[in-house]
Amino acid sequence: MGPNWLELPIDITRNILQRLDIINIVTSICLVCPLWWNICKDPSMWRTIHMSNNETSRYSDEDLVNICRYAAERSCGQLEDIEIVSFCTDNLLQYIASCGSQLRRIRLTDCQYISYNQFSEVVNKFPMLEELDITFSKPCKGSLEVIGQSCPLLKSLKFSRLISEEYMKWNDDAFVIAKTMPELRHLSMIDNRLTNVGLEAILDGCPLLESLDLQNCFLLDLRGSLGKRCCDQIKDFVLPPDDENLDIDSEDENQFAMMLSNLHV
Repeated sequence: MGPNWLELPIDITRNILQRLDIINIVTSICLVCPLWWNICKDPSMWRTIHMSNNETSRYSDEDLVNICRYAAERSCGQLEDIEIVSFCTDNLLQYIASCGSQLRRIRLTDCQYISYNQFSEVVNKFPMLEELDITFSKPCKGSLEVIGQSCPLLKSLKFSRLISEEYMKWNDDAFVIAKTMPELRHLSMIDNRLTNVGLEAILDGCPLLESLDLQNCFLLDLRGSLGKRCCDQIKDFVLPPDDENLDIDSEDENQFAMMLSNLHV
């Protein structure tokens, strides 16, 4: 005969249930027995919500939105970490904001249902935010400034621009980050149109920066002093693929190759 799970101490049972998938907790786990139902009523069970609409999911986007709303409501304001892949909507984001003043980490990846301005309208509800990932969720031009002003504790920021969005030299993002996010340790700005001027502003305005991801930022030229400064100041530096934008003079080739090897370590 197997062990009787109902005889486990409540703290151990709670610890086990917290490690399970949120969707399973909402749709089945909490209904197993009265003990598990009571444990699942504890707001501490819902401090972390990670949900994704993958190809194997049997739930529609609408189902997942309702499940996420239920979980956020159960947190009773104790929600600290939320990750949503693909299905977040404006209404869901507004609801999360109403439940999540303690949020420290938000990841909204590939959430194309969120309008350009929506995050700007709710980000002031997240004063404790330390980590934000809105990769491929199309932040509007002004949203970064609102994020910087509303989230003074922000330490990690990841976002991207669509290549077709602004195919021009554009340092607005870089200037806003440099001005409003001095506590940043980690920054990823894929597909951005920043130039050397913008990169220098970030290095000046974010002295605590430890990692910087500049994939597909093809307008940068890291020859000379700027490349050396990046090497000296940033521990983990991700460059555009193969550094195709660089045309290095033969006399500088050996020195620059050594620098790049250090950057990619």
